[in-house]
Amino acid sequence: MKNPWMSMYLSAANRVASTARGQATAAIKREAAKNTRQLTQVWFDSLLPPAGRPRKQRKAK
Repeated sequence: MKNPWMSMYLSAANRVASTARGQATAAIKREAAKNTRQLTQVWFDSLLPPAGRPRKQRKAK
């Protein structure tokens, strides 16, 4: 015969573990995406010259 208290305890423990695992996985994915964006930006900045701002034309006096 199954123990209902043990079943409820294990169900709650699995729910907590799943939530923690999901949050940890999401944090790792966010960090990996951020690192990928930064690395891509570094490569583009090193390969392409920085675009200068257009100069403002002075009004003739």
